[in-house]
Amino acid sequence: MTRRSAGTIALAATAIVLLALTLRIAVASLSPLLDEIGRDFALPTAVVGLIGMAPPVAFALSGMVTPAIERRVGLERTVLIAAIVAAAMLAARAAAGNALTLLAATAGVFAAVGVANVLIPTVVKKYFPERIGLMTTVYSTTMAVATFTPPLVAVPLAGAVGWRGSFVVWAVVAVAAVLPWVALSLRARASRTDAVDEPRTAVLSRLVRVPQTWALVVTFAVNSSVAYGMFAWLPPLLIDVAGVDAAEAGGLLALFSFMGLPVSLLVPLLVARLGRTTPFYVVAVVTGVVGVTGLLVAPGAATVLWVVLIGIPPLLFPLTLVLFGLRTRQHETTVALSGFVQSVGYAIAALMPLALGLTHEITGGWTTGLIVLGVVIACAAPAGIVMARSESVEDAWERRTGRTW
Repeated sequence: MTRRSAGTIALAATAIVLLALTLRIAVASLSPLLDEIGRDFALPTAVVGLIGMAPPVAFALSGMVTPAIERRVGLERTVLIAAIVAAAMLAARAAAGNALTLLAATAGVFAAVGVANVLIPTVVKKYFPERIGLMTTVYSTTMAVATFTPPLVAVPLAGAVGWRGSFVVWAVVAVAAVLPWVALSLRARASRTDAVDEPRTAVLSRLVRVPQTWALVVTFAVNSSVAYGMFAWLPPLLIDVAGVDAAEAGGLLALFSFMGLPVSLLVPLLVARLGRTTPFYVVAVVTGVVGVTGLLVAPGAATVLWVVLIGIPPLLFPLTLVLFGLRTRQHETTVALSGFVQSVGYAIAALMPLALGLTHEITGGWTTGLIVLGVVIACAAPAGIVMARSESVEDAWERRTGRTW
């Protein structure tokens, strides 16, 4: 490795880590402060509901448009633009004067985060082609830490500097993430490594005909459905079915979030090393179904255990991220696959918080909602069977059609 290439690799690693921090801080830093914000201006229930649905909806829409933007603008410059917009919208949150401006700034943050979500696996594949598992571990673990840290410190921070000051702190982190992307974009432009081929409209039409693509969609949708469903409803669900108080329910939600850390550390490295995915699907489905069953039949007997078990299926998130790189041969395919899977997966996941809320409203309990959650988790099993074949989506298409990708 030359001195210059070593510098570029170090710069890319720094850029990825700082951006990963921004991606999850942007999502996790708002909800703990809604009560504090509500003391300054009214937050209608409808607006709070829209804010809750904003992440998966914005991520789904971003997944649709990101591949086209990246082809026109270039990989590094597109990520740079997303990082700048995320920092600007986080700062706009701090200046929000009413519920609508807060919602608009939040939507802008999530749109930028959605673009970066799609492209980070491509950045990893480009700069770390021989270390996809390791770098996926690094950035997915960073995202896991940044998911449970803001809920722990946002309220004390707001108590010290106000909720606006709390948002400013997170915006500063986002600004720091912009700087290495400026340098990386300039280097890529100077060396022409950000140049991309003319887009081929056939890529997406080929992807949708490959079973692996739809298996990844199901995998991603299951993960996101569990995550967003539990973020939205786990505390009130536990208060009702397990008899815990509000403080304990909040702690159990933090425990659920924390489970993303060990799986983010282990899964990408193990997948890259073993070259197999079946064990991870088995663990995700079995633990998730057992956890849901526990809440259905004996919620108060081992509540902590049931929450831990339901927190394990989100291992499908780092699994999917690493497979974007491992199951594609070409840059263009990686971007298209990541965009399509995340777009469709998040769109499906946006329905889970709604489904849990509606079934609770209609039935007055949580049994139906938990059954729906268990069925959704079980849907990962057939996806795991499809993904057991360790070939790229390009190879799968060529094998099925007898033509060259």
